[in-house]
Amino acid sequence: MADGPRLGVPSLSIAAVEHDTGLSKDTLRVWERRYGFPMPRRDDIGERAYPLDQVEKLRIVKRLLDAGHRPRRIATLTLDELQHLSEQTVQKPGRTALPVMCASDLAENIALILSHDMRALRARLTRLLARVGVARFVNEVVGPLNTAVGDAWVRGQMEVFEEHLFTETLQTVLRQAIVALPEPPPPGRPRVLLGTFPGEAHGTGLLMAEAVLALDGCQCISLGVQTPLWDIVLAAAALRADIVALSFSGCMNPNQVIEGLSELRGKLPPAVALWVGGSAPVLQRRRVDHVEVFPTFDEVPAQLQRWRSRMMATA
Repeated sequence: MADGPRLGVPSLSIAAVEHDTGLSKDTLRVWERRYGFPMPRRDDIGERAYPLDQVEKLRIVKRLLDAGHRPRRIATLTLDELQHLSEQTVQKPGRTALPVMCASDLAENIALILSHDMRALRARLTRLLARVGVARFVNEVVGPLNTAVGDAWVRGQMEVFEEHLFTETLQTVLRQAIVALPEPPPPGRPRVLLGTFPGEAHGTGLLMAEAVLALDGCQCISLGVQTPLWDIVLAAAALRADIVALSFSGCMNPNQVIEGLSELRGKLPPAVALWVGGSAPVLQRRRVDHVEVFPTFDEVPAQLQRWRSRMMATA
């Protein structure tokens, strides 16, 4: 293995790489032994630390695997070779575009945060938003950048105040994107009430969800963060919500998440859907009856279409 990551050089843990790329930890370890890629460094406590150029390569590899290529053929290709193969692949019908954020983009954004140049970071993110649109910005810019910043903070490469500066800057850009979206045509269904439970102070996921939902013509009403459960129930009734959407980060106690969702589901009318998403691992491990879980925002448009189809069928 190479030496451990130097202070200030961004890298991701194996858990963060799994979340960011969709490749399981077991797959990453097997490829490391079998193909010599990826080849992570080791941090100060001996854990795997993946440099961002390797993470970029893994993202492209995952897209090519989804397109039908075999790992034995592509795992040993260079980044340039992978990009060329991906460009050929995405020209075929049904293929997705190349990622918006590459390793160099992530590194440059992290450098702006560490230099405290929030004006330049906001301008950079705003240009990206204008270039790729709201949906890709949420999925391909905000998601990977959030992961990289969170991991840099965990590894001691970023101070708490720097993470807060980044969060405020990113949320400003997301709010501007939401405000710029056209109002949905009447009656603006579904009406979606957004919020988080007490103890969940992270609001970025909530804004990401609001942007994706508003883009798809939903009428979104946000309560912000840390709303008491009973107040969510009262607000859903008073505002005639069709869907209650909640965001959970990894900081929440797993039992509190599951117990709270069970209680909220029992207090909401059956006709009001309860949708949840976020990075909290418990959402994937333990399900609550009649609660829809969204691992990624990519799944939201299809679920909205199903919701609208059901409403039309019962109208």
